[in-house]
Amino acid sequence: MERTRNILLCGVGGQGIRLGSEIISSALFKAGFDVTQSDVYGMAQRGGPVVSHIRYGEKVYSPLIEPGSADFCVSLELLEALRYLPFYNRDTKVVVSTQKILPPPVSAGLEKYPENILEQLTGKGLSLFPIDAFDISEAIGDTRVSNLVLIGALSVFLPAGEKKFLDAMEKRIPGKILNVNKEAFLKGRELAKKLLD
Repeated sequence: MERTRNILLCGVGGQGIRLGSEIISSALFKAGFDVTQSDVYGMAQRGGPVVSHIRYGEKVYSPLIEPGSADFCVSLELLEALRYLPFYNRDTKVVVSTQKILPPPVSAGLEKYPENILEQLTGKGLSLFPIDAFDISEAIGDTRVSNLVLIGALSVFLPAGEKKFLDAMEKRIPGKILNVNKEAFLKGRELAKKLLD
């Protein structure tokens, strides 16, 4: 690999950002890369933004992603994909959930949720992969696995095979909910492959 690659994982508190970043980092490490992971929490307990920086390559020297240098973004909430726009460039691939979670100022009626977010992102020339992760996870039977749907979609772009991700999940997810998480991951992976065809 000629340079370090950068993955931004963003959403709001309670969406499983930390677990997702641990699974991605572990899979890449198992694939032989040097990996750094750095989580940044705002008012996470109150539905505030949460972001994880993952960097991988032959040798990684800094844990944080510089603005304009994200190769990939996985956004677990629609508005959060727009929030991190300064980190993207023309080659950034953005896997984004179409789910809306209203931030506190919007819920309180003080602000409005922005309209046409997908159009705004597409207008920036980004490679956009919108996925209704909430509906997919609801159909599986557990809406808490939306994060794994999106990680499954991201995985098709990364140099770590399916088995590396499934192995990482087995190390970090309790047995009683492992199968539903694996199913969510595989559904997301399958959907991303279809979007690429």
